[in-house]
Amino acid sequence: MLLTFKVNGVTRSLEVSPAKRLLDILREDLELTGTKEGCGEGECGACTVILNGEAVHSCLCVAAQLEGSEVVTIEGLEENGELSIIQNAFYEEIAVQCGFCTTGMIMSTKALLMHNPHPTEEEIRIALSGNICRCSGYTQIIRAVLRSAKEMGEQ
Repeated sequence: MLLTFKVNGVTRSLEVSPAKRLLDILREDLELTGTKEGCGEGECGACTVILNGEAVHSCLCVAAQLEGSEVVTIEGLEENGELSIIQNAFYEEIAVQCGFCTTGMIMSTKALLMHNPHPTEEEIRIALSGNICRCSGYTQIIRAVLRSAKEMGEQ
């Protein structure tokens, strides 16, 4: 099938199988390798991207669902070649250990803050509940999300 959709603000058209996963389209066809494959079953959140304004696990989305959609990946968050506020907050708060879950955590954070710019700690925990981190624990991650919200509110 011919698939036309936006990725990080750029319209893309690709010939793909209707069953090809969004994760594979991003990594293999578009060479956007910031989105990671963890479990491949929608359990770990490493492959989280924003699809039409919502955080989704890209390993569970297939091409047939994507026509006319808008996808934002970790590569789409940079601001003038610099880390975004969220990315910088994760760095500054040492919310990055091995880095494997980081892109998914950041994308879930971005989706949360798009809909709720002043989340409580409980709302953050709920929003990140689809993302698993095995290294850093969640204290630094929660701090990074709270810092992101604060700094984005100050702009």
